[in-house]
Amino acid sequence: MKVALQAATARHPAARAGTTPALRGLDLQVAAGEQLAVIGPSGAGKTTLLQLLACALPPGAGVLELDGQAPWQLPRAELQRLRGRLFLAPQVPPLPPRQRVVTAVLAGRLPAMGTWQSLRSLFYPVDIPAAFEALDRFDLADKLFERVDRLSGGERQRVGLARALLSPASLWLIDEPLSALDPTRASQAVDTLLTAARERGATLVATLHQVDVALAHFPRIVGLRDGAIAFDLPAAQVGRERLAALYAQHEHELTAPAPELPEPALAPQPVVMHCR
Repeated sequence: MKVALQAATARHPAARAGTTPALRGLDLQVAAGEQLAVIGPSGAGKTTLLQLLACALPPGAGVLELDGQAPWQLPRAELQRLRGRLFLAPQVPPLPPRQRVVTAVLAGRLPAMGTWQSLRSLFYPVDIPAAFEALDRFDLADKLFERVDRLSGGERQRVGLARALLSPASLWLIDEPLSALDPTRASQAVDTLLTAARERGATLVATLHQVDVALAHFPRIVGLRDGAIAFDLPAAQVGRERLAALYAQHEHELTAPAPELPEPALAPQPVVMHCR
């Protein structure tokens, strides 16, 4: 899926009226099948950018186009179909605690299912081998029938990523997917995600706290600061000086470990990661 932003402005959904927009005058072009990482200090607008691309919120000004279509100008039914081609994975995967992992992973297919099939899949998983294969690529095949609340934070994050592999989406929007993973697991997870996206021809936009991982694995890096793009370059051209300027007054974020993934709430959470 091709992505185009022109002079786009957006406000975080939780922001109060009158506050400064999280994104201001953003210009960004992403070719179909391209893979890029968005880095920047906390509060730069990274999560708001993914929500804007996922059609979770409309631009306050400017233009958003997905495959040449302006989503918010489409009839409601067409907008819903377009959203079915988008996969948004938040940092904290919305996995119901008492749900089995196999059901949670197969929920990635819900946008392609009818209502009856979707309900049936909650009780009778429709394609266990596909869920097993997706989990296996993240070294989680042995967790297929575990309950979600018995997983570690890192395992929950990888289950959330495994859902992308079963999604019908052609645009994957992944928000801080490595915050609960050690360096080795983080590298493996990113490799798996990038490989799967290439196999599918899916466009991948990921926000990352781990700058070293972004530079080592992604061909293109977008630096975001104060709601604006500071640079948009091939990874090989992102040097220390650019990073120092991007993280000025936030230098600790370049070397500090990623924030820990919060423990899941005990109450059931929404299942679907796709924007509806």
